[in-house]
Order: sequence, then C-alpha cells, then structure tokens
Amino acid sequence: MASEQEDSDRPESDRPGAGAPGAGAPVEGSSVPRQLHTARGFGDRVFRCQLTATGVAVLAVMAGVGLFLLLRAGQALRVRGFGFLTTAQWQPDVHNFGIAAVLTGTVLIAAVAVTISVPLAVGTALFIADVAPPKLRRTLVTMVDLMAAVPSVVYGLWGLFFLQQHVIGLSRWLSEWLGWIPLFKVDGTQPGEPLASDSVFTASTFIAGIVVALMVAPIQCSVMREVFSQAPAGEREGAYALGATRWGMIRSVVLPYGKGGIIGGTMLGLGRALGETIAVYLIISPVFVIQPHILQTGSNSVSSLIALHYGDSSEFGMSALMAAGLALFLLTLAVNFTASSVVARSRSGAQSEA
Repeated sequence: MASEQEDSDRPESDRPGAGAPGAGAPVEGSSVPRQLHTARGFGDRVFRCQLTATGVAVLAVMAGVGLFLLLRAGQALRVRGFGFLTTAQWQPDVHNFGIAAVLTGTVLIAAVAVTISVPLAVGTALFIADVAPPKLRRTLVTMVDLMAAVPSVVYGLWGLFFLQQHVIGLSRWLSEWLGWIPLFKVDGTQPGEPLASDSVFTASTFIAGIVVALMVAPIQCSVMREVFSQAPAGEREGAYALGATRWGMIRSVVLPYGKGGIIGGTMLGLGRALGETIAVYLIISPVFVIQPHILQTGSNSVSSLIALHYGDSSEFGMSALMAAGLALFLLTLAVNFTASSVVARSRSGAQSEA
C-alpha cells in the first residue's frame, strides 16, 4: 500500500512505465522531439492570406514600376550606354546627356537635409517622449503631425521668398570661416570680403537642403517618438533607482532601445529627401555641371530635372527622362534596402543598458 501511495504522488513523467513505447512517449535516449501541431481557425487562415496578398501586391507594384521605367528608358540607355552615368550635360536631342551632375546635386541636397533634420528630429522626439508634460505633449504631437501634412509647394514658396534672404548671412559666414574646405568654398569671393554680392549665395544646395530638412524632420520625428515612448518602464525606473539623472536615463535606456527607430526614421527621411521635387525646383538655379560647393548658387536634382523638361521633351528626350527616373528609383531602393538590413541588426531594445 505504501509503494502504491508513493507512485500516485509522483509526477506522471516519473512514474514507472511512463516512458514506455506503448505509452506514446519517445523511447528513452531518443533525440526525436515531440511534434506540435497548431490548428488554425478559419479567421486565422483568412488573415494569413490577406497579409500574403498584401505583401505580394506591394512587391508586384514595385516590380511593375521598375519594369515600366526600364522599358521606357531602353532607347536612351542603348544610345548612351555607360556614358549616361558619367556625362554632366543634358542635351538629349543631340545625344549628349547624362545624370552625373543631377545625381551629384540630388545626393548633396539629401545629405544636407539629413544632416540638419536628424538632430532636430531626435531632440524633438526625446523632448516629447520623456520631458514634456502630458498636456504639452499632446499639443506638440499634433503640431508635428500638421507639419508633415503641409504641401511641399508651400515649403518651397516659403523657402524662396522668406528663408533664402535670411540664410545668406549664414552662408557668407560659413564661406568666410570654412572656405578652406572644398565643400564650403564659393567661387568669386574671398575670405573677409564684405562687399561680395549676395547673388553668389542664393539658389544654392544649402538653402534647398534646409527646406527639405524641415519637410522630412516631422516624418523622422514621428517614427522616433513612437519608438522612444515604448522603452520599457521598468528599465526607466531601474535607471532612476540607481541614481541616474533624466539625461542619464535617456542615454542608457531610451537611446539604446530606440537605435533601430533612429536608423529607420533617418533612412525614411533620406528616401523622401532624394525624391523631393517641387520645393527643390522652386529654390535652385539649375546648372548642368558637377557642383560640389553647397553654398554657391546653382544646383540640380533628378526630380527637378524631370519636372523642368517633362512638358517640352521629344520622344527621345522623354526616354532620357525615364532613364533618369530609373536611376533615382534604383538609388531609393538601395537606400531602403540598406536601411532594412541595418535596422534588422540593431533591433530596438536589443542593447538596452539599464
């Protein structure tokens, strides 16, 4: 009786014969794992099919856009070949055209925009998520969302008629003190020359980059704010309990947790900056030479090139514009895929230090 009572008190897995083949358990010493099967209901299957169809549709649309651009650009690409990437001039009617100048201007404008917008977006997102009181936080979130909804033509007109005249002084100061760096050099001026004409500083890459930065900063801020606000409350409180200041908590908990959001928001803004059209078109003075001086008048971009010549292009000129659009499409895809790979290696919360 005592042995029977002891056997009944044991866990089922420890009872004699529990692991016998006849009991349905694996043989002792066997490495075969137990097979688990999940029964999906009708709603789960429908939801899975909807997600699959959505993903396939997105990929199909992207492939369709790329195929359309490639087919329309085939005539121009066959004529120019590799010279399409190395030629700065844009004269498609005489078969002398390329995107070397406009692609350089596109990258420089986007680089200036991201350099200005990322610190602004990170600081605003941290203030909203961790510093601002609740009532002010709601107001700031609404204002940031409204900034993202302002049309690009409004930003372009504001930059052309208001911002430009107030930035010339800053451009002159940067040229005077940092002109020894080729990026900030301005041809036609000398350091310390107060009578230099303001016209050499207008319609520049720098001014266009500032306007584009203000356009992409709200988008970046929204992405970063959402990630920062999801930092674990327990780790925040643990940092405070260990004596950390607010900045110490942000530095050791929020920023490591939100690294993926910072990278994702930055790349999202970069993709928007590369393709911005109307605001850049209104501000810059188009030139078809490689212009590496961001403070000097004259710049160009692929999107503004298409907007400028779309209405008066011949059939071959339209094919050349499609080739320029294809180059911008591939550049944007490369940026997005790079961002996805970087974010995948630095998931939010994976390196929180608190």
